[in-house]
Amino acid sequence: MTGDIVEAAKFIAAGLAMIGAAGAGVGIGLSVQGALGGMARNPDAYGNLLTNMILGIAFSEAIAIYCLVIAFMMMFVV
Repeated sequence: MTGDIVEAAKFIAAGLAMIGAAGAGVGIGLSVQGALGGMARNPDAYGNLLTNMILGIAFSEAIAIYCLVIAFMMMFVV
């Protein structure tokens, strides 16, 4: 009985750790939306906006990867 509760708690904790991935998805969407809006208003700034957008996407995606690593650690290590 006790082992089942611990196993259930591991899955719940891993699911809660993945909430940060939803935030990363929203951040990526807002980053792309802002960059595309800026490119539509000023096509000359395309290169600079694209570079900054890709950096922002990479940083947001890193947060999602950290959440995934923490979730896997909670499921398989703990």
